[in-house]
Amino acid sequence: MGPVFLDHGHVTTPGGWRAAAVACGIRRAGRHDLALLVSDTPCAAAALFTTNKVKAAPVQYGQALVARNPTGLRAVVVNSGIANACTGEQGAAAVVTIARAVEQALALPADSTFVMSTGVIGMQLPVTRLTQGIAAAATQLDTTSGPDAARAIMTTDTRPKYCAVQVGLPTGGQINIGAMAKGAGMIHPNMATMLCFITTDATVTPAALDAALRSAVQRSFHCISVDGDTSTNDTVLALANGHAGLEPITDLTSPVGAAFCAGLTVVCQRLAQEIVRDGEGMSRFITINVQGAVSDADAHRAAMTVARSPLVKTALFGADANWGRVVCALGYSGAELDLQRVTLHFNGLPVFAHGLPLDFDEDAAHRLLDVPEVLIDINLGLGTGSTTVWTCDFSYEYVRINAEYRT
Repeated sequence: MGPVFLDHGHVTTPGGWRAAAVACGIRRAGRHDLALLVSDTPCAAAALFTTNKVKAAPVQYGQALVARNPTGLRAVVVNSGIANACTGEQGAAAVVTIARAVEQALALPADSTFVMSTGVIGMQLPVTRLTQGIAAAATQLDTTSGPDAARAIMTTDTRPKYCAVQVGLPTGGQINIGAMAKGAGMIHPNMATMLCFITTDATVTPAALDAALRSAVQRSFHCISVDGDTSTNDTVLALANGHAGLEPITDLTSPVGAAFCAGLTVVCQRLAQEIVRDGEGMSRFITINVQGAVSDADAHRAAMTVARSPLVKTALFGADANWGRVVCALGYSGAELDLQRVTLHFNGLPVFAHGLPLDFDEDAAHRLLDVPEVLIDINLGLGTGSTTVWTCDFSYEYVRINAEYRT
């Protein structure tokens, strides 16, 4: 039995997790802008971070924290509105102060709190307001506030993103995996510009959790693009608290390890697609399938180049079957290419094959593409490599949102 999505499941659905959300006045008055998540027991940790060389203070803190304490994390605190990036020593000190405030409020050991931030770059955090908010959140923790926590971390998101699955294990028993994410713009691997926090009540060693997370992210968050930008704060964190009381997962090739990986992957894929569906100003959700590449890596290279092409994305906003923009992107993608072997379909309509355009009715093609979901199928005709990635169109609204982001 594979992983099953739970109705209304969220980040505190797995056993031993609690959450709270409060307003600290960073964003609009009265809006929740701080989320606190806490495990009843110490957790194994694994995390992936932005590859941007400009890394926010919480990213730098989090990288060092997971390295020195991969088995003892207990809490995660996330603020929205201010990214705490490019903030110098003051920003670095703010992260430490916030982490210590959580540990003091909950009587947790030192070095057990992971800190995340998202929002505008270059602004200093209002530390006093945040510590007051942490004190309030510590008194409000419960098992039902996962959706509230997901709303508190939103920036330009139009809706919260969260889910949970139950995984039946082949050896008996079951585990749960929950998650929440934020992201709508500056989305492109590696990593996508986003925050994602994954919880599970499975018992997993840090090494196995790290390998499982890397595999899941490669098939999810590394397969999306909204606008080709990668931010300063991108983080995916997974914590396993062992609350289910089952044997530790140490080998991902074992039946139990494979079941855990499957659950983790579908959770990440669900949230990755939700990020694209909430892309800033988007009007179409676009799936790009590439087959026939010389390798999976080459297929991924070709697909992501098409996904981030502004010309492809604007054409699809206009429901224009402009196959030339897709072929052009394939040509500069760096993937192995023989144009005489390439075939291309838009929503099932063949538009290009073996180096030449195919005859098709432009008006009919426009109607076919003027829908919320578009499928681009590309076959390179060279091998067995394949991939699927997800992106969205570029609209007038995307420009407006990002032109006015700070003002």
